[in-house]
Amino acid sequence: MNESYVIGVDYGSDSVRSVLVDAINGDEISSSVFYYPRWKKGEYCDAAASQFRQHPLDYIEGLEATIKDCIQKSGIANIGQAIRAISVDTTGSTPVAVNEQGIPLALLEEFKDNPNAMFVLWKDHTAVKEAKEINLYNQNSPVDYLKYVGGVYSSEWFWAKLLHVFRVDEKVRQATYSWVEHCDYIPFLLTGGVQASAIKRGVCSAGHKSLWAAEFDGLPPNTFFTGIDPLLDGIVDRLFTDTYTSDKPAGNLSAEWAERLGLSTAVVVGIGAFDCHMGAVGGQIEPYYLSKVMGTSTCDMLVAPKEEVQNILVKGICGQVDGSIIPGMIGMEAGQSAFGDAYAWLKQVLMWPTKHLLQEVEGLTEVVREQLLEKLEEKLLISLSEKAANLPVSSTSELAIDWLNGRRTPDADQSLKGAITGLHLGTDTPRIFRAIVEATCFGAKAIVDRFVDQGIPVKGLIGLGGVAKKSPFIMQMMANVMNMPIRIHKSEQTCAIGAAMFAATAAGLYNTVEDAMQAMGQGFERTYIPEEKWVSIYAERYERYKTLGAFIEGKESLTITV
Repeated sequence: MNESYVIGVDYGSDSVRSVLVDAINGDEISSSVFYYPRWKKGEYCDAAASQFRQHPLDYIEGLEATIKDCIQKSGIANIGQAIRAISVDTTGSTPVAVNEQGIPLALLEEFKDNPNAMFVLWKDHTAVKEAKEINLYNQNSPVDYLKYVGGVYSSEWFWAKLLHVFRVDEKVRQATYSWVEHCDYIPFLLTGGVQASAIKRGVCSAGHKSLWAAEFDGLPPNTFFTGIDPLLDGIVDRLFTDTYTSDKPAGNLSAEWAERLGLSTAVVVGIGAFDCHMGAVGGQIEPYYLSKVMGTSTCDMLVAPKEEVQNILVKGICGQVDGSIIPGMIGMEAGQSAFGDAYAWLKQVLMWPTKHLLQEVEGLTEVVREQLLEKLEEKLLISLSEKAANLPVSSTSELAIDWLNGRRTPDADQSLKGAITGLHLGTDTPRIFRAIVEATCFGAKAIVDRFVDQGIPVKGLIGLGGVAKKSPFIMQMMANVMNMPIRIHKSEQTCAIGAAMFAATAAGLYNTVEDAMQAMGQGFERTYIPEEKWVSIYAERYERYKTLGAFIEGKESLTITV
C-alpha cells in the first residue's frame, strides 16, 4: 500500500471540510474548510419558522474548493496520482428534490432562488404537522413500518420533509422526479451520474430516515404513502429498492470531476453516509460504547453484534439498521436536536446588546469594533464555563430543559420547547449557562437510560467533535451526570477521518472498515472520570429534570418545588 492516499469529505451544518489522509497510518496530510457563502448570509432561511435550506451550489463549490486546496497544501509531488479514493459524509436527514436526470431543482434557472427546490437541512422543522400525520397513520397500519426507527417518525426526516414540500409548492412537486439525501447525491455527482434512477442509496440514510428495511423488501408500499396523502402517489416507485453499505464503491470519479480536481478517473468514490455514522468510525467505536458526536446537535451511535440484539427493538430512537455504521453489525442512532446550538443561542442573546449598541459608541473605528466583538465572542463561553464550574449547586438551583430545537430522542417531538425555571433576583448569567449545560447533559442521560431500559447495555462513552475537545467543563459534567467515564478522541475531525477510512476500504486497501479503523485510528487523548461528590446531586436533579420535562409536554402537573 505504498504511497496510497484517500480523501474524506465532511459536510457540516455551516461548512464542508476535506482531509487528505495517508491510508497506511491515518496521518492527516492536509485539510481545508469552506464556509457556505449563501448560508452564511442567512439566505433561504427563516429561523422563526424553523426553515433552514441550503443551496446546492454551496455544496458543490465547497467540494471543489476544499479538495483542490488539500492537494495544493500537501506539498507532495504527483499527489494526484497517489490518491486512491474519496468518501463523503453529510448531515442528515438533508434531502433535495431532483429531476429525472438527478439534478437538484435549485440548479435549474426556474428554481434557482426557491428554497423548496433546495436541500432541506436536518434542523429544518417545517414538517412537524406531516410527521405527526405519518405517526398517526402508522398506528392503524396492518404493518408497523416505523418499527426500525424507534416507532416515532420525526419532522427532521426524509418523508415528512418531502410531503411538506409537495404540499406547499405545486411547481416543485410537479418538477420532482425523485427525492435524494445529500449523502447519496454527492457520490452520484462525483461519478458523473445522469439518471436519478441510478443513484446508489446508502443503507445508512435509507434505513434510519427513509423507512427502508429488508423485512419490507425495501420501502413501504405506495398504498402506505397514498393513505397518508394522495400527493405522495407514485413517488416511492421512483426512489429505490436496493441499498449499499458505506464500505462499497459508488463508482469511479467521472472525467469531468477528475479534470476539475486534478485527479485520475481511477479514483474510487465510496457510498455516502451521515456524518455521525462515519464520525463514530473515525472515533474508533466499539460494541456497546455510545459514541457521541457533539456539535450543534448530538448524534449518539451504538453498534452491537446482530446475533445479540436482533430480537430487540429500541423505542424512541432514530433507528437501528443492519450495517448502517459498521457493516455486519446493527447500528443504532439517537441524539439531541440542540447541544452546541443551546450554548450558541445563549451567546447570541448575550451578544445582542454589544453588537447593536457598539455601533453607537463614538470614537471607535470599524476595525476596533470588529476586534472587540471577535474577542468577546471568543472569550464569552470560556469565561462562563470558568465561573459556572465554581458555583454551588443544590436541589433548588436553576433548572433547564434542553429542547430549544425540539426533541430528537427519546421519542421525537420537534414541537417541544425549552424552558428555564427557578429564576430569582440572584440568578446571573453563569447560573443560566450552568443550567443549560446541565440540561444538555440530562438530555444525554435520557438517551442512555432508554437504551438500558430497552435491554441494550451501555458500557461506556466516547466523546467526539468540537464540544468534546474544547470544553472540559461540559465533559466533566457529562461524566458526573452519566456516572460513567467518557473517553475523548484525539482527532479534531473524526467525521472526515471516518470518511477517509471508508474510502480506503471502498478502494480495497483494507478488507473491512474495522481493519481501516485499527490502522488509521489516532486513539484517545484523555478520560473524564465521574466525581463522586457530584453523582448523588445530579441524580436528584435529573429526577427534577424529568418531572419538569413531563410538565412541558403536558403529561403531568408541575409538583416540584422551585
